[in-house]
Amino acid sequence: MELTMKELLDLSHTMAGAYLEGFTYPWEALEGIKEMILALGESLPAGEYDQVAPQVWVHKTATVAPTAYLGAPCIIGAETEVRHCAFIRGSALVGKKCVVGNSVELKNVILFDNVQTPHYNYVGDSILGYKSHMGAGSITSNVKSDKTLVTVKNGEERLETGRKKFGAILGDGVEVGCNSVLNPGTVLGRGASVYPTSCVRGCVPAGHIYKDKDHIVLRK
Repeated sequence: MELTMKELLDLSHTMAGAYLEGFTYPWEALEGIKEMILALGESLPAGEYDQVAPQVWVHKTATVAPTAYLGAPCIIGAETEVRHCAFIRGSALVGKKCVVGNSVELKNVILFDNVQTPHYNYVGDSILGYKSHMGAGSITSNVKSDKTLVTVKNGEERLETGRKKFGAILGDGVEVGCNSVLNPGTVLGRGASVYPTSCVRGCVPAGHIYKDKDHIVLRK
């Protein structure tokens, strides 16, 4: 399975495209998300974005519920909906036409355009590609239980990330079933699907369906 940025993500569907194209693998970009958002935020047109708090920029066409928390720095894109009790802890770039749902928590993430995290999701130290969707209750687990550095396991290949915190990379069009857990270092290829209540570790190739660790099948 190819794990490079260009194989997983269409960079034309995020404001972070220029930043991301400087990396070979998507997880290499996690370290600098905060600084990227700060620089990008200062360049946003004032006629299109409101700075609702220091280092918090919200597009004028976005909808943010009064009970949602927007931590700095973050950017909320055009026509995005941030629903009641969403908790954006900071270092979150949310694209246009996204849904950040009730009780969803985001931290150190890039959500491409048209991403949906609608219900009770935790997404930390992760990148979610264009039109990817996380079912209700599905989460990214971003720290290993033994606190060692995260390794991406791609078949027999092992790629050391050098990161203690790394959740998941979702390629464009990925579907994650309800109440699934994406373990640290999970990478899902474009158009991959994950069955509900799955515990996913490692890589799922593009266009494949993850049923369980022994049954990863090509979509017919």
